[in-house]
Amino acid sequence: MPVYNYVAQDNSGQELKGQMNAASREDVVIQLRQKQLIVITIEQKKGLLQMEFGEAKVKVKLDEMVIFTRQLSTMISAGIPLLESLEILQDQQANQGFAKVLGDVVDRVRSGSDLSTALAAHLKIFPKIYVSMVKAGEASGQLDVILTRLAEYQEATAKLRREIKSAMTYPVISLAMIFGITGFLLVGIIPKFKEIFVSLGVDLPGITVGLLELSDFLQLYWLELGGGLIGFSVFLKVYAATKQGRRHFDFVKLKSPVFGPLFQKVAISRFTRTFATLIRSGVPILGSLEIVGQTSGNTIIEDAVRASMNNVKQGESLADPLSDFWVFPPMVTKMIAIGERAGALESLLEKISEFYDQQVSASVETLTSLIEPLMIGVMGFIVGGIVLAVFLPIFKLQEQLARGG
Repeated sequence: MPVYNYVAQDNSGQELKGQMNAASREDVVIQLRQKQLIVITIEQKKGLLQMEFGEAKVKVKLDEMVIFTRQLSTMISAGIPLLESLEILQDQQANQGFAKVLGDVVDRVRSGSDLSTALAAHLKIFPKIYVSMVKAGEASGQLDVILTRLAEYQEATAKLRREIKSAMTYPVISLAMIFGITGFLLVGIIPKFKEIFVSLGVDLPGITVGLLELSDFLQLYWLELGGGLIGFSVFLKVYAATKQGRRHFDFVKLKSPVFGPLFQKVAISRFTRTFATLIRSGVPILGSLEIVGQTSGNTIIEDAVRASMNNVKQGESLADPLSDFWVFPPMVTKMIAIGERAGALESLLEKISEFYDQQVSASVETLTSLIEPLMIGVMGFIVGGIVLAVFLPIFKLQEQLARGG
């Protein structure tokens, strides 16, 4: 008989956790209700094989989540019952992993769980912001409206990601091409010219000598260099996973000379959009701040949010602690302060988000227009330098032959 882990509440509000053997999830619900317990979550205990090939392997693209959310909102607003809507979306889902997750959500809702509770069992697929907004929609009776708002939030997030990807793709590909072409010339072409120079006994200029030495070095130590690069990459990945490493990487990312201002604008846009969406959906301000901090993706933003939460708990201003963190420009903190005083915080946050979305788009266009000629110039400088180093001895040999003739 399957074993189920459950979380429930008694009449006093105390949370209880436990395990129960039952034929199905419905049986667990019945038994808990007989004990006058309020069901929060029920999850079948998975074996080792199930865990290995379970939800960790499921990948759901943001575009797929947007479509799911919009369709669910449309069906609910059209009067189709929630359970039937979920079953339809599960049946038409092309992503088999996502379909299995939706199947579990359907089972939980059919067993009596709220949609938010059912989604909370799959936080790797439905993040905390998603669950919190759905819960707020259930409480207000406006689930279809909240889902529409959530889809709009996801669409804006997807647009922002595409713009960042667009800004980063060209320089990454260009750098890869530069290193590839340079490596090919140094390892594949230059050694052949070295043989010619040695056989002719030509006096080599300094630039050519340096190029030949670099070529020899790469040929002799390419394995060590490759291993060192791999080792350094692994070290950076492990270090970035630590709390201190994350903090250092976030600081460097925001302070980098070319992309730093862009990353700062993205961070502010993401912070204000998420915060505004949660508040407008009815999530309490402290709960909203907690989610914003967890989903910010930046430790500096997290620190600022944590400081703001402490202020709000004491009945003080939200904006004052934010102004102590350099990542938030004065315009942002002053607009938040005005929104607090006017009782229109979500409206001001949305305006800030819209402003920075426009700034991100403009920055991406500017960077793209600047990076393209810069990369062409760098590639031309490197290739031109190699060509010059190769042909200088040839020109010198021609001069010697002309004088000798």
